[in-house]
Amino acid sequence: MTDQKNGITYADAGVDIDAGNALVERIKPAAKRTNRPGVMSGLGGFGALFDLKAAGYQDPVLVGATDGVGTKLRIAIDTGVVDGVGIDLVAMCVNDLVCQGAEPLFFLDYFATGKLETETAARIIEGIAEGCVRSGCALIGGETAEMPGMYPDGDFDLAGFAVGAMERGATLPDGVQEGDVLLGLASDGVHSNGYSLVRKLVEVSGLGWDDDCPFADGKMGEVLLTPTRLYVKQSLAAVRAGGVHALAHITGGGLTENLPRVLPEGLGADIDLTSWELPAVFRWMAETGGISEAEMLKTFNCGVGMILSVSADRADALRELLQAEGETVYTLGQVTAGEGMRYAGALL
Repeated sequence: MTDQKNGITYADAGVDIDAGNALVERIKPAAKRTNRPGVMSGLGGFGALFDLKAAGYQDPVLVGATDGVGTKLRIAIDTGVVDGVGIDLVAMCVNDLVCQGAEPLFFLDYFATGKLETETAARIIEGIAEGCVRSGCALIGGETAEMPGMYPDGDFDLAGFAVGAMERGATLPDGVQEGDVLLGLASDGVHSNGYSLVRKLVEVSGLGWDDDCPFADGKMGEVLLTPTRLYVKQSLAAVRAGGVHALAHITGGGLTENLPRVLPEGLGADIDLTSWELPAVFRWMAETGGISEAEMLKTFNCGVGMILSVSADRADALRELLQAEGETVYTLGQVTAGEGMRYAGALL
């Protein structure tokens, strides 16, 4: 081959393939931590293989879920505290899967940025791997997209894709009836919904991300970046114990919008708002913005991240099981005749 004058390269256009390769090598140990029965191939191929029989399934039904982290990413970008948003990403997908009765099997991520910073990207993806470990699913693939001109310097975006399975006939919700007891599992804070309003409230308060948090120990940004709680293993343990008719992940739309999604036509819920204490972060937001109780309940989880509708004769046993799994459990109320959410007592 004859010598030729060097022309413009892909790197000159802002895309560093070598950095991408270095990232893959950096995250391989993190991905390896997530291996589970059924994984046939890992990172590096054009696709990833998963064997459902090796995972223990005889007649499986697959369930898919996809989600992102929303504008919570803005706080992570502005503070540089990016280690937890990968856990958020996994949680937003797998907490939805388990509501169908499915066990999360594997996860894929999409990470997009204008200029790939290997260290930042690795911290994010290592967080994704940690979320996978905690929820028992394998990180078997993903995409890192370096797109100059599409994102301002330092900005990035995340999307996640999870696939789970259940044996045929085990789909939830199933059997929800009047008299079912509603058990709420405590959240770890705001989780990953409502952050456009959260950011507005922080702006109104006059505080910055590096200021001391007025409602918890630590800096404002760090406290608000507390990762979404993963409910997978404990919820599946409850489902396998018997008596669980439905699960509702309390995300965008809060308690008001999410619980009715798993209730059959003609049924609603009575919720005692005094059955749990509103966490300090939500009280601070309500007071800072003069937000009504109704608005809080349909925007945020307000301290309850997952609700289980369970048979009344199994409620005590399931409460004890969930507590043994490390959950704080609230008896919120019960399923009742007549559609709609009916609240008693006061949250604020």
